[in-house]
Order: sequence, then structure tokens, then C-alpha cells
Amino acid sequence: MKIAIFTDTFYPDINGVARTLKRLTSYLEDQEIAFKIFAPDSYSNEYHSTNIHHFKSCSFFLYPECRLAFPNLLHLKSELIAFSPDLIHVATPFNIGLCGVFFAKKLNIPLVGSYHTNFDHYLHYYHLHFLSKIHWKYMHWFYQTCRKLFVPSTDTFLQLKHHGFSNLEIWPRGVDCQLYHPYYDKNAVRNFYSTEGKYLLIYVGRLAPEKDIKTLLEVAKSIPAELNEKIHWLIVGDGPLSEQLQANAPVNMTFTGFLNGNGLAEVYSASDLFVFPSPTETFGNVVLESLASGTPVIGAKAGGVKNIIKAGVTGYLCKPGNVQEFRDAIIQILSNDGLREQMGIAGRDYALTQRWDRIFEDLIWHYANVIEEQNRLEFIS
Repeated sequence: MKIAIFTDTFYPDINGVARTLKRLTSYLEDQEIAFKIFAPDSYSNEYHSTNIHHFKSCSFFLYPECRLAFPNLLHLKSELIAFSPDLIHVATPFNIGLCGVFFAKKLNIPLVGSYHTNFDHYLHYYHLHFLSKIHWKYMHWFYQTCRKLFVPSTDTFLQLKHHGFSNLEIWPRGVDCQLYHPYYDKNAVRNFYSTEGKYLLIYVGRLAPEKDIKTLLEVAKSIPAELNEKIHWLIVGDGPLSEQLQANAPVNMTFTGFLNGNGLAEVYSASDLFVFPSPTETFGNVVLESLASGTPVIGAKAGGVKNIIKAGVTGYLCKPGNVQEFRDAIIQILSNDGLREQMGIAGRDYALTQRWDRIFEDLIWHYANVIEEQNRLEFIS
């Protein structure tokens, strides 16, 4: 089996799509399944592989981590023919994804796609909601020739089904429970960031409008003074709202910038609570990482996040943008040590069931079925 993956973002980019695809390609390597990645160049040149072909690119304004590439089509075609893939997987609907759709049709290679980002929801936060109908028409056109369209959560599955998409399959996300666990040195993390207060609360993600960071800031400022003096916030991530947020942040809030690997895992582990107001997630990788670290999550009751958090068991779900609900949930968990500990244990237990190898085995099974169907059709014709 040979797989060609066309994507507008890939490692070392820091976003859920890039991280998921890097995890997938690592699995393909372990299983000795041949693959080739076609992706834009990155802001970083730290990753080199003979399995990846980079193209010059620039940032996309709605989602800077996804880049608009400028591929040489003749060169791309010759490299694709030389690789001779059994299947093309398009992961994003921008320039590189369009190349995948085009060459799948031109070279008669079976095509599958994956849907990772709720751009329709993003439009609201960038005051572009009037483009919603155009967005859905384009998405239908882009994915119409895909034999399978993989989505990360039940919520996204139902959303796309409602909009008339077919051939949908749920491709969930797993978590590395050896990296993300509750057993790091919590005091070391608190000392490193000079945090004060009994409780450490965190947010992890892009600092951008679609994550509803405005609500997070309002929640932090709404905590009663008696409890607030015992809290320190760590805001992990970066993005277009970073400077504005830091200028308006309360004194008990520290901005760490992007973290990954052990640095990120240690922060999850040392925290008492993860607060995630984003209503636009198709899945919510960071939520699962927090649960794996034994840290309960208060999240927005929207998107893929509501399919991960079990309300009252591993955390709480709040109405998107409702500052009072988020504040009350924080107060309830922080005021009950026993509840917080039980939620942490339950979250870790749940995360242990979300194994990447099982998830990728299922994906490869779908790949094989699509390839087999193509071979059958070619034999009949």
C-alpha cells in the first residue's frame, strides 16, 4: 500500500491537523507502509524527511498555521507518478488539497478526504458570516469525489450530514498516555513559572477569536476575590490576540507562549483545572491531553469537546460564551478537593482507552477497502 497525503499544514506547525498527520505518518513508518507528504514549507526548517515534498507558501489570514502554497504542477505530477500511490488523502481544502483532488481525478487514483476545521464557525468570529453559503458550496465541491470523508467526532459527523455530505466515517483522535500523565513534578512547574496561589488553572490553544478567548478573560476576572487570590493562570499558546490579551490580563495570569512535548505535558500535570471556552472545535485534542494528565476540564458545550467531556464525571460543560456558567463550574470544582481528584482519575481512565494504534488500524482498514473497490472497478471495466 502506498499513500499520498496532500495537506496545507504539517509538522512542525503547531495545530491539531499537523500533529494528527505527523502521528499518522509515524504509524505508517512503523507499519512499513509507504507514504509521501505534499505540504507547504514551514516557518521552521527543523524537520527533514525524504517522504515530504515542500512548496513555497504564505500564511492564510483566517488560519495562519494553514499556509497557501504555490506548487509547480509539472514537478508535482512527475513526483506523484514516480511514487505511484494506491490512494490519495486530502487533509485540507486549500491549494495543496486542490492539487490532490485534481491529480486523483487526472491519474485515476482513488481519493479520500478528512475534515478537521469548522471554518464556517470561524467566519462568525471574523465578521465574515455572510460567506457561509459560499463556504458550504465550496466544501461540497471539494469533497464530492472522495470515496470516504473522515471526521473527528460525532458532532462533526452530524453537522456534515445535516449539510448533505455522504460517505462519512468517524476518525477520532487518540492521546499519548506515556507523554501525558499525572506523575510529573508539580512543584518544579510551579517554581519554574513563579506561580503563586493554591490553585493552578490553565488554557492551552491558539490565542485567536475563534477560541473565544474573550470569554476566558472575563471568566478569570469574574472569580470572587476570596478565591481569586488563591488562583494563578497559565495561558499556553500564541496567536493574533496575544498582545491584546496580555495588555488586559489580570495580575495572576502568566503567558507562556507555545509549548510542546514534555514542557506542555508537565504543565497539564501540574494544573488543577483546564478551562477551554472554544466552541469551534471539531475534536479538541488539548481536552484529551488534559484528561490523560489527570486534570479535569471545563469546556464549552459545543463541537467535538462535548463528545469528550463526560459532564460531572471528568469535568463540566458550559453554554458557549456564558461567563457565569464557567465561573460557577470553576468554583464548584476548586471548592471540592474530593470531586476534583475523582474527576482527574476518571479522566485519566478514559484517556487510557483512546489508543492511537487502534484508531489508525481502523483508518488503514478503510484505506484498504477503498483501494480494493477501485481495483474491482478497474477489473470489471
